[in-house]
Amino acid sequence: GGPVQREFRVSDADREAVVRRLHRAVGDGRLTVTEFDERVKAVYAAETRGELHDLARDLPPDLW
Repeated sequence: GGPVQREFRVSDADREAVVRRLHRAVGDGRLTVTEFDERVKAVYAAETRGELHDLARDLPPDLW
């Protein structure tokens, strides 16, 4: 928890954590495969925590 430090740069581990969350969202039927593919591309292009946060903000926290 706590507020996201939106301007902080992300690491490869940060990106991989979001990809795992997106993968679980596909398995739960919350995202289509097309949405997953689009978001994963954006995850790997993301430079800040804010960008990563925005890619998963509509997913429930229990997917972490």
